[in-house]
Amino acid sequence: MFQLPGRIATNLVKIHANVNILKRLFNVKIAVSTVDDLDRRILTALQKNNRLSFAELAELVGSSAASCMRRVNKLRSDGVIVADISLVDPKAVGKSLTVVVTVELDRERLDLVDDFKRAMRAAKEVTQCYMITGDADFVLIVAVEDVEAFDVFVKTKLYTNPNVRKFQSMISLDRVKFEPRVTV
Repeated sequence: MFQLPGRIATNLVKIHANVNILKRLFNVKIAVSTVDDLDRRILTALQKNNRLSFAELAELVGSSAASCMRRVNKLRSDGVIVADISLVDPKAVGKSLTVVVTVELDRERLDLVDDFKRAMRAAKEVTQCYMITGDADFVLIVAVEDVEAFDVFVKTKLYTNPNVRKFQSMISLDRVKFEPRVTV
């Protein structure tokens, strides 16, 4: 039987312990999945085109259709693949203004932070929301029709929230890169 060298085994135990600590501290699900080379090829192909049949996928990655189907189903059940979606051009549906907003909260009590997160998840204008480190607490990506629609968002979602200390908005002039794929 193969055994890992002592230092590597010790580091793996530490990594596993740190993942468990992060899970408890931040109440997050961290998928620790064993993704091998074939899984990586499958994920890379599906991120480019998730409408491939299993036969087409198998040909691209050098495997069988049955193996690809089993692996894709496992990647979905393990939470590695989280959604199958169609990406829509915001301008094509009238959302021609993208605004990056940094938000600083007044108080960082857990219940108030959770309330803000809930409110941003519910705000249809917010396409992305990140809790961050640094001077601000959150970064939002807001997609709206125009400046007037952004003004409505600000007045109804930010000014009305008593826990928002301040925010700064930056209007995007040009989307230089938008890449939803993750290198695997």
